[in-house]
Amino acid sequence: MKLDILVFGAHPDDAELGAGATIAKEVSKGKKVGIVDLTRGELGTRGSAEIRDQEAAKAAKILGVAVRENMEFADGFFVNDREHQLELIKIIRKYRPEIVLCNAIDDRHIDHARGSKLLSDACFLSGLMKIDTKMDGDDVWQEAWRPKLVYHFIQWKSLEPDFVVDVTGFIEKKTEAIMAYASQFYDPNSDEPETPISSKNFTDSVNYRARDLGRIIGVEHAEGFTVERYIGVDSLDDLI
Repeated sequence: MKLDILVFGAHPDDAELGAGATIAKEVSKGKKVGIVDLTRGELGTRGSAEIRDQEAAKAAKILGVAVRENMEFADGFFVNDREHQLELIKIIRKYRPEIVLCNAIDDRHIDHARGSKLLSDACFLSGLMKIDTKMDGDDVWQEAWRPKLVYHFIQWKSLEPDFVVDVTGFIEKKTEAIMAYASQFYDPNSDEPETPISSKNFTDSVNYRARDLGRIIGVEHAEGFTVERYIGVDSLDDLI
């Protein structure tokens, strides 16, 4: 299956938190979007990997994505090396996305920046013809494929975005997808330990950060991204 957009997150819920409204908007426009989680989030303080699997599936259904996979890399300990790059090259060549969205280039959690660089490198290497790959159990060698664009969503840190997407009308869908991870986020009746993302303030921040980015460009809600190369426009009135 060829996808228009492939979204990678170091942990289940990264894609929803960083780009959930953008994903929902692109799906509503008829784009084929997929999500690939690098780990199962097994080191998370709350819940378990098995619970996160179920929550990720629920969130994917809410967003309407075409496919969701998990690489099952080691949470907290995966590295940017040849082995991990090759596994991601296989996935990129399998789905042949035009656009890749992935983790923030700098963030509080060490997996986020590391996952960001790993994906950037894998996207470049995936376009090299002399790197041979094939999916496990498949006898057919994959063709080289390099996404046209790689964008990084913004996460815990308030990084300065290079561009923002108007997601007015889709913030409710994003919030619903995030709250599918009931084990991770605010629940006044939970007996689980408190974490930086389990507070009501954090849950509320999803909306007020989107409102603030929207305010800057004159819309209700927006999500921000950083780029790896200059943004090109066909004419001056392409911008909103």
